[in-house]
Amino acid sequence: MRTKKAILHNFLGKSYVSSGEYLFECPFCKHHKRKFSVNIEKGVYKCWICDKRGANLYRLVKMFGSQKDRNDWVTYFDVKPDLTEFEALFGAPISTQEAPPLDMPPGFQTLCTLSPAKRPLAYLRNRGISPSDVLKWKVGFCSHGPYGGRVVIPSFNQSGELNFFVARSYINHNYRYKNPQVSRDIIFNELYVDFDSELTLVEGVFDAMKASNAVPLLGSTLREDSVLFKKIIKYDTPVLLALDPDAAYKSTNIKKLFLKYGIELREIQYTDDRDIGDMSKEEVEKLSNVAPHIQEEDGLLSAIASL
Repeated sequence: MRTKKAILHNFLGKSYVSSGEYLFECPFCKHHKRKFSVNIEKGVYKCWICDKRGANLYRLVKMFGSQKDRNDWVTYFDVKPDLTEFEALFGAPISTQEAPPLDMPPGFQTLCTLSPAKRPLAYLRNRGISPSDVLKWKVGFCSHGPYGGRVVIPSFNQSGELNFFVARSYINHNYRYKNPQVSRDIIFNELYVDFDSELTLVEGVFDAMKASNAVPLLGSTLREDSVLFKKIIKYDTPVLLALDPDAAYKSTNIKKLFLKYGIELREIQYTDDRDIGDMSKEEVEKLSNVAPHIQEEDGLLSAIASL
């Protein structure tokens, strides 16, 4: 039986021990100094150069180890099941049925070019949305028609096809949002999402504009059978949870769901009552950088505290 130390040394190379931690050359940034710290007992790692970190050593084995390394780790140590055949975990395969085509709302005009549309641009500016954000998120507006007086943020699927849009009033309608009558079981702007990097989950699209590699849930819940959840499980994507401060109960349920499948999980800790949509990008980045990892015992404590 090979030890965890032996398996790690096989693909990370030589190390030295300091304060009970093994320091290797970082496999991510390839820095020549041994600044990649691994605590085998706690099952965590961190690079002191590039700040790459995680709470799942098996992730390192899968990314950098040989097939034998992966097989030995699964054989000898307590890891979550191989999720290559993850569909079986949900009792039914992912549907391959395509949603009917969706068009932009009547009267849609893009804001990605020089535009005299002062009111929607002023609304976006007041929400801290920059011209570069407008370009990145392909934001437009409707001046007339059923969606008149609303800014429109489209969503594109993996093939670049429109599958949803969020229409937010900028002229004080009774209902702030008016969205298309299509399924919300999508990955908003999947075309631009990197599932090989940490994914930030937020409630709304304006929250997502302030974060990095972010997907809005279009609410504050996440179902176990949803397309987004299944894809996170399939790719074993690390998650940074950034729901609004007043969504503690729903956040606890989502954390328990991710922990059930062994997903590496962090959560933003707010310092006031604002959600990230009300913050600057710099504030969101600062909170993201210091967001702690959530372990099983943390999830249990949160569940108890919410009773």
